[in-house]
Amino acid sequence: MGVLWQLWWVWAAAALVLAILETVLPGFVLLGFAAGAALVAVLVLLPLDLGLSALLAIFAVFSLGAWIGLRRAFRRPDDQTRVIREDINK
Repeated sequence: MGVLWQLWWVWAAAALVLAILETVLPGFVLLGFAAGAALVAVLVLLPLDLGLSALLAIFAVFSLGAWIGLRRAFRRPDDQTRVIREDINK
């Protein structure tokens, strides 16, 4: 058996676990990581010889891009900071 990080199904399983964990801890953070892992799984399927450091760097870049994309696509329209000008305890 080869090194685990060079197997596509390990990255796909990690993506699936992270996507399931997103239901417990919402906020698109784990979903961004899941998308990054899924994209790395597809990349590992290609006949490229990438080491662990390159795969982790690609995973980080893909995850950040997916998280930013998800935040922009699904943000609430009233995503404004609430400013209170008077004491709410009156």
